[in-house]
Amino acid sequence: MTARILVCDDISQVGLEQLFRSGFEVHRRPGIRPEELLRRVPSYDALLVRSRTPVGPELIEAAPRLRLIGRAGYGPGRIDLPAATQAGVVVLHSPEGNAVTAAEYAIAMVFNLARHIPAADASLRAGRWDKRRYRGIELRGKRLGVIGMGRVGRNVVERAAGLQMTVLVHDPLVSPSEIEAAGGVPAEWDELLATSDFLTVHVSASAATRGLINEEAFHRMKDRVRIVNCSVRGVVEEKALLHALRTGKVAGAAIDVFDEEPPLDNPLLEMPQVIATPHLLASTFEAQIEVARSLASQVADFFERGVVHEAVNPAVLTQLRAASSAG
Repeated sequence: MTARILVCDDISQVGLEQLFRSGFEVHRRPGIRPEELLRRVPSYDALLVRSRTPVGPELIEAAPRLRLIGRAGYGPGRIDLPAATQAGVVVLHSPEGNAVTAAEYAIAMVFNLARHIPAADASLRAGRWDKRRYRGIELRGKRLGVIGMGRVGRNVVERAAGLQMTVLVHDPLVSPSEIEAAGGVPAEWDELLATSDFLTVHVSASAATRGLINEEAFHRMKDRVRIVNCSVRGVVEEKALLHALRTGKVAGAAIDVFDEEPPLDNPLLEMPQVIATPHLLASTFEAQIEVARSLASQVADFFERGVVHEAVNPAVLTQLRAASSAG
């Protein structure tokens, strides 16, 4: 029987073309309401989402046919991994397609912090001509601390090195030779915090990275540092960042990811030193096509050949193999 796939979010149809060509029954319902999704989901074998649609225990429990949940993007997003794993549902993501887009966005944030571009734009539109107020700094010769050199972090290092910045990199999982090959300089944690003029975070969500940039980390940083947070929720403690901004320890922050989204009544949005954007890190036409294309290829491999790539919950594979052997 042909797998039935429900696309819940605005995932590129161009990127999903392989699924249509392969004969899967694909229904696109971007913007589907939660109550309608709950009603429809029992008849589907796979759900494809981005970041808008939450996939929680109630929805998974209501879908006895569900075998796969795919996210067009990096990480699980709003998918409840324990619930999916318990139900034997494989959760896939597509981390490769947006690495360049995400790195370019982080570099753009660095430029905006250095030159006060958003504030200067708003000032001019309000009828002011504040040239002296928005005097900036050059990036050449400054130290950029990169925390995490995975797919995105590596692209950030390569681009920042091209700007003639000294790029310090802290990532215990990457060898010094790999860091140097990308144009970076391996650095210990304390050195990176104490000497970086700019800091950008590119790590995965885990127990080890939650609260990584906390009050103690801010205390160890160089005075007047500028922070870019285009990583994942919970890595930068928002209360600690707010305090560091208010005391002047942090000269500016560019934030694309918040603990709660949208960030209603978040005091960080009231700080003039903060550049805030609505999770635009991967929002380019090219990236959306590529993450959808990557996800479509994985979905096809799963249903046609039983092959799993890029599982976010790899423990479920052992569970499925055990069930298959027992059967």
